[in-house]
Amino acid sequence: MNRTAMVLGATGLVGKAVVEQLLRENWKEVRVLVRRPLALQHDRLKQTVADWERLERYGDLFEGADAVFCCLGTTIRKAGSQQNFERVDLEYPLTAAKLARKAGVRQFLAVSSMGANPDSRQFYSRTKGRMEEALSGLGFPGLHLFRPSLLLGEREEFRLLERSAAWLMTQLDGLMVGRAAKYRAIKGETVARAMVHIAAADPKGLHIYPNDVIQVLGKDFAAEAAPAWEDEKGLQ
Repeated sequence: MNRTAMVLGATGLVGKAVVEQLLRENWKEVRVLVRRPLALQHDRLKQTVADWERLERYGDLFEGADAVFCCLGTTIRKAGSQQNFERVDLEYPLTAAKLARKAGVRQFLAVSSMGANPDSRQFYSRTKGRMEEALSGLGFPGLHLFRPSLLLGEREEFRLLERSAAWLMTQLDGLMVGRAAKYRAIKGETVARAMVHIAAADPKGLHIYPNDVIQVLGKDFAAEAAPAWEDEKGLQ
């Protein structure tokens, strides 16, 4: 695929999976802005260690990118305050989006959250909603907002509450049917595949993807087809 991607938040659960998926699907170049270098090495992976407080300095890195994947996110506990949380989950994505728009990037894909609403009483959901609202006003030809439920996967940092919630959601997964199915926990790599699949399809306009839709878009069709292929080989 003769396309270039920029990934923000590449050391996080979804961001790391997005980078791996982009390389797996042979994007021409995958650029990442990180606080510290990724352990992953690849000839199509271009890493830049950035000062996020001076993000404007890196505007030239957005030049020539076809799609920007914004996977930035933290927790209030890790951030230390609501103000610091807003900086990571609202200010950084919006600054990056403005740089991308100025550079002529046509697609912006961002991880938001289930329940995102700028008028929500819950600070977390309200911040995510404000991010979505701000991004929607920038005029990207293609803006894609993904609203996953609780994310499953191994993170670099230990999050006790998330891990406890993930265990509980996993135990209840089989019971979450009908209307409750949309609340099922979702793997970070599933969200990543959904984002990359949408970027490859390149639909125009503003699109919001709820958790149940992400589950479908992010299916690993190659893995699902493997057993059938093995059976077919065995019959020959």
